[in-house]
Amino acid sequence: MRVSKEQAAENRERILKAASRLMRERGISSMGVDALAEAAGMTHGSLYSQFGSKERLVEEAVAHAIATKGEELPEAFALSDYISEYLSATHRDMPGSGCPFAALGCEMARQGKGVRERFTAGVRGMIGLLSGRMGSGLKQRQRDDQALATVATLVGAIVLARAVNDPKLSDDILRATRNRLEA
Repeated sequence: MRVSKEQAAENRERILKAASRLMRERGISSMGVDALAEAAGMTHGSLYSQFGSKERLVEEAVAHAIATKGEELPEAFALSDYISEYLSATHRDMPGSGCPFAALGCEMARQGKGVRERFTAGVRGMIGLLSGRMGSGLKQRQRDDQALATVATLVGAIVLARAVNDPKLSDDILRATRNRLEA
């Protein structure tokens, strides 16, 4: 039975949404096609007919996760509010809906060219977004460098806070990083 273009688009969106969540929760290498098909309410055949390969699906799911997080930001936001929310226990504890850079960054070196290109474009976009929130008296290069260091600090702090098995240390990582960035 043929699927309408509208239904195919809805199926594709449902798959990308499920894949972007599962990747951030479990990691790319741990996201099996079985679990993905179940989470999306689809069959293996549906996944492969939409994307052709797991590599292509991962590539598009990474781009989807980055775009979705970007759409959550209001057009105007204060950098301090962004930092506070990013370095929160809620963000740390919910990787499936959190920042794809923190959730997937450690896996990117082992991914294919297409996946890494999408990820790199997303990181550049985040740096550009934060650069516009840096000190107005700075030259563009200084704002870009400050934004780059801020992105690296934010992502690194969440990665470490999620990695340690000591809840107090995890909270301390978030608190100390937040205090340093807001100073």
